[in-house]
Amino acid sequence: MKEGKSLVNNIVAACQEKKARNIVIVDMTELPGTICQYFVICEGNTPTQVSAISDEIVDYLKKKKERPITIDGLRESRWVGIDYGTVIVHVFLPELREFYNIEHLWADAKLESIPDIY
Repeated sequence: MKEGKSLVNNIVAACQEKKARNIVIVDMTELPGTICQYFVICEGNTPTQVSAISDEIVDYLKKKKERPITIDGLRESRWVGIDYGTVIVHVFLPELREFYNIEHLWADAKLESIPDIY
């Protein structure tokens, strides 16, 4: 679990570097049968910012010797998913995040909101 939380902390730092908003960590470590241990969910105001946040996450973690299994959604940069196995990152435009509301799919998961830093 410690490795997953360390990965989450690095992802949050990368998100904050590009001024991602409304960062939420969904902790699913106590739930049986989930697809990963954590979701990190955040948003950017425009497709350009969503793309920049996503690129920063990948670049930041590459420096820490972590590479994603897959990345999806970069073409339109409206909802980008980055899969690190134990952690899946979702970078949304605000309207899509509100529509899909994925942080509440697992009602028993612990949610941690990270304050915006600017």
